[in-house]
Amino acid sequence: MSINMVGALLMMASMACFTLNDTMIKLTSGAVPLFQLLFLRSLLSSGLILATKGRLGALHFDIAPRDWGLIMVRALTEVVIAYFFLSALFNMPLANLTAILQVVPLAVTLASAVLLREAVGWRRMLAIAVGFGGVMLIVKPGVEGFNVWSLYALIAVLGVTLRDLVTRQLSATVPSMTVTLVTSVTVMVCMGLASLTAPWVQVAPQVWVLIAASSVFVLGGYFFSIQVMRSGDVSFTAPFRYTGLIWALLLGWFVFGDWPGVLTQIGAVIVVATGVFTFYRERKLLGG
Repeated sequence: MSINMVGALLMMASMACFTLNDTMIKLTSGAVPLFQLLFLRSLLSSGLILATKGRLGALHFDIAPRDWGLIMVRALTEVVIAYFFLSALFNMPLANLTAILQVVPLAVTLASAVLLREAVGWRRMLAIAVGFGGVMLIVKPGVEGFNVWSLYALIAVLGVTLRDLVTRQLSATVPSMTVTLVTSVTVMVCMGLASLTAPWVQVAPQVWVLIAASSVFVLGGYFFSIQVMRSGDVSFTAPFRYTGLIWALLLGWFVFGDWPGVLTQIGAVIVVATGVFTFYRERKLLGG
């Protein structure tokens, strides 16, 4: 098996883990208040990362002050993402929310051109515009299908875009697992404090199982996504991130009985197609 194929399989495994994590959280069905739920999941995830003792990747804290600043900005952004994403997840079909999030690579490319002055040709700019048009088909602004949860999903997209831009500014020597641990601990502390504003509830055994499974899948997603960066050509493996949408469609159908409407399906196809095209153009421009 070629290294590129290994990378593609790792990317698909990462997307599967992240989508399974979303499914486990959605299955809790609001049995636990959101802030308490996020605190418990982050607590378990942080514990799992520490338990691996660096086996999933380098884990140290000898990091330059500039990078520490970026790590903290990234971690606080993740707090915002977690709140808006999970709020939307509890109130939207899994496939619809996942489809909206597929626009993130396009949003990162656009933000890089505007904020970081990276060169983006007219073809990729056109693909970005078409991709955002696909998102509009999914969220259906101005008609009955649009609601506050669609807005929450779009805010999550903005948050993920900012998070990814900040991540790109980190030095190559900063360990991915250190960033992951700091992020997890920051979410845990912030959500733990927020959870004190409302009474805690007793967590039923079956809900504990779902939260624990979510923590394992999140860690699996992080692990596989880190391994992807070490396996194969990124421009080859990156388009396989869109397999997350396939997982979301299947799990949404089998677990929740949801299947997106025609407009959502068309919008998802447009977003994925334009995303793959931008990856193709980038690879071509880099001489891949």
